[in-house]
Amino acid sequence: MLRFDEKADRVVPPTGFTARLTLFSAFAMAFLAVFALALSMAAGRVAERWGEELAQSSTLRISAPAGEVAAQTDAALRVLRTTPGIIDARALTLEEQRALLAPWFGDDLPIDDLPLPQLIDISETEDGFDAAGLRLRLAAEAPGAVLDDHARWRQPLIEAATRLRVLGWASILLITAATAAMVTLAANAALAANAQVIAVLRLVGAKDTYIASAFVRRFALRALTGGAFGTLTGIIALFVIPSSSDAAGFLTGLTIQGVGWVWVVLIPPLTGLVALIATRFAAGRVLEELA
Repeated sequence: MLRFDEKADRVVPPTGFTARLTLFSAFAMAFLAVFALALSMAAGRVAERWGEELAQSSTLRISAPAGEVAAQTDAALRVLRTTPGIIDARALTLEEQRALLAPWFGDDLPIDDLPLPQLIDISETEDGFDAAGLRLRLAAEAPGAVLDDHARWRQPLIEAATRLRVLGWASILLITAATAAMVTLAANAALAANAQVIAVLRLVGAKDTYIASAFVRRFALRALTGGAFGTLTGIIALFVIPSSSDAAGFLTGLTIQGVGWVWVVLIPPLTGLVALIATRFAAGRVLEELA
């Protein structure tokens, strides 16, 4: 269907409204597809990272009168270090707690004047520990200890990231459908505008498959060209976005990594394929109406 035929290609005007519409639609949709793909993959990485980081860690908070904090911290550490399923337990220093609060209150927070609780970082094994049993032991040894196993934080975050990933792939499907619709409209307009030319070609013996192939080939190549430029522009735009490692960056890494580049490379040919199918459908329907 895409075999080059110079004479057949003359059936379709190389310029005009339909050409510009097809090129622009393919360009815009490919550009958006790159961002939708990057969003979906970034959400997948976020869900995986949050799951790994929060799944095997817990936090213990010691809230007690100033004179009892040190004693209850020591007692809690003894309990934690003798609990099956816990690899290590470590009390955070004042500087580490300051660093945790800095994103919300700034680096100049007078932390020495605040009655902050003592935090203990807990590292778990893959199987974890018995949270209910640990809470009972802590209640006896360190009444001011409050255990947070991150379960209430981990699951909602993972669900949110997973839904965002699904939304990215749903956006790609909508972009594909919109591309097919726009190409179909452009092909219909081109076929209708060339109704007299089609009638003459039929009179000299041209078959509908020959006529349709010219439209299919021209629109597929236009979409392929627009998709290639749109994909390239989208890639450049992704590199312009600040990464999460930048000082002023607040994004989680809206980038393409690993095998994701395979999907990016496939965007232009897939755009051309969508245009080919849409144009073939439109040509068959319009030629049947003109018969």
